[in-house]
Amino acid sequence: MLIVTTPDIPGYAIDAVLGEVMGITVRSANIGANFLAGLKSLGGGEVSEYTNLVYESRSQVMQRMWDQCVQRGGNAVVNMRYDTGDIAQSFSEVCAYGTAVVVRPIATAAEGGTPQSIADAAARPQ
Repeated sequence: MLIVTTPDIPGYAIDAVLGEVMGITVRSANIGANFLAGLKSLGGGEVSEYTNLVYESRSQVMQRMWDQCVQRGGNAVVNMRYDTGDIAQSFSEVCAYGTAVVVRPIATAAEGGTPQSIADAAARPQ
């Protein structure tokens, strides 16, 4: 799984651009998490219930974005970004989006390959 926030991947050539892919979720914390978070907010510091909710949401939208990429025939996503927003007062929307591409590892350092791309090229069947 190659997902990067840059417009290209060092050591890899982009052979095809397949278009935008995205994953989205809308979440709310359960009443128990909201209660515990309210108590924690009195003392300050990290509210782990919400941190876990955001972490899980980001993992889920990344997987959904990746699934769209693979369905289109891609093997990488470039220019990946996150976006978040609120819906009403108790829902959070998290979105991951980027451009699905087909990349090919560059096999030699002389052509611009990196240690990762050279190893990736060597591991692929010819």
